Amino acid sequence: MGIDITREPIPVVPAAHYTCGGVITNLEGQTTLDGLYAVGETAYTGLHGANRLASNSLAEGLVFAKMAAQSIKKAFPLSEETEHEIRPWDSTGITDPAEKILVSHDWDELRRVMWDYVGIVRTNKRLKRARQRLRNLHKEVDEYYHQHIVTSDLLELRNLVMVAELMVMSAQRRKESRGLHYNLDYPHTHKKAKPTILKPK
Repeated sequence: MGIDITREPIPVVPAAHYTCGGVITNLEGQTTLDGLYAVGETAYTGLHGANRLASNSLAEGLVFAKMAAQSIKKAFPLSEETEHEIRPWDSTGITDPAEKILVSHDWDELRRVMWDYVGIVRTNKRLKRARQRLRNLHKEVDEYYHQHIVTSDLLELRNLVMVAELMVMSAQRRKESRGLHYNLDYPHTHKKAKPTILKPK
């Protein structure tokens, strides 16, 4: 990286976990959506609480990945017939993207939006602005997704934009500061904690 640690300090940048235990699962990693499993940082198993940090999620990733794999094998046994049921990917009408810069630019914009507006300290105004920017990003990425050959970078970007939108919507509905959520417009913590599970309206 061009840094000589024998002669100069190593730059350190603070970071935060933005998705600490969001998707509720059982002890096999199953969600309430049939066939969908979640493990590791994404899952909320209750093993370490909602605000776990650092290596706790590593333990969950290892233990629950094994539990989920066993559950999936039992629920969806593979056979020769199963392989033939999957239709081949249809890439009719899509092209190889000539402008790959669009994906990398959207990646950068998503990072900036989340860091600047949905970081450790938030305000209602920042969250509102983030939501507007994310709506535009969602539309751009969706159009790009349906017109070009699918890549892992494009899939990850599409998923991250979706998760970012959900995080902002969730943050807008929380009217207090608690745990990892700190909003300058609601600096106090309620005496009694409200349910942390936010259901769609």
